Amino acid sequence: MAEITAGLVKDLREKTGAGMMDCKRALQETSGDLEQAVDWLRKKGLAAAAKKAGRVTSEGLVGVATEGKVGALLEVNCETDFVARNETFQGFVKTVTALVLRHGDDIEALKQVAYPGTGRTVGEELTHLIATIGENMALRRAKRLETSEGAVISYMHNSLAPGLGKIGVVVGLQSAADTGKLADVGRPLAMHVAAANPQYLDVASVDSAAVERERAILRDQARQTGKADAIIEKMVEGRLRKFYEETVLLEQTYVIDGESRVGKVVEAAAREAGKPVRIAGFARFALGEGIEKTDGDGAGEAALKS
Repeated sequence: MAEITAGLVKDLREKTGAGMMDCKRALQETSGDLEQAVDWLRKKGLAAAAKKAGRVTSEGLVGVATEGKVGALLEVNCETDFVARNETFQGFVKTVTALVLRHGDDIEALKQVAYPGTGRTVGEELTHLIATIGENMALRRAKRLETSEGAVISYMHNSLAPGLGKIGVVVGLQSAADTGKLADVGRPLAMHVAAANPQYLDVASVDSAAVERERAILRDQARQTGKADAIIEKMVEGRLRKFYEETVLLEQTYVIDGESRVGKVVEAAAREAGKPVRIAGFARFALGEGIEKTDGDGAGEAALKS
């Protein structure tokens, strides 16, 4: 058997574009024969997947799943909306979303979880899917939400199939109330989150640095009016309240009725249920948010916004 040198691994990597560890394994499996190692990688779909790895993935699907007190969101990207409508791709997103419920939302750890019925891991199944369908794909992010009592309720906007679409939301309601009543209030709350896109649950959870940054901007704007400092501070506080009303879930105007504060809606739900109800947390995934698409030399490019 030929010695598997770093140079040989490098040559195979340059020839196929596959990962270093995959190249090393291929050479070990083929007794150091470079051409046989190329064929080994191609048969495994690793060479084909690697060649597609640099291509832009800004389409895809968001998956959502709930099971009692646990909910999960997952975003899987691909290159085209055509593939997002592929049943095999949709099945993959749905299956992995269910795995997030049980195994958590760490993407790298999730890739090591066994993919049902294949003998492959999630990461290996993704590689297999890339080679089979012929587009680059990526597990972009996941979120698992759990309450100690109560329920996690979901909503999917622009649904392509059950649990699959473009904007997914999970809302956790902490309560000893009947789960049916919690679902009745939780679903419209999740719809509100989908539409209003809050960044924080309550005022206390707003990042202090973000508040000070906003306060400084508002103060500079107010100074341009030429008013006295005391009036400027009142203007800043008034505008800061507006900032909270736009970004904090409990302070937002409820989109369902257009007039109530979300916090008041939750209080009313608690009175109706006869038990305290609290929003324990929420998560919202919109497909491709944070990805900036540009066109250069006829080719699509994408980068995460800073």
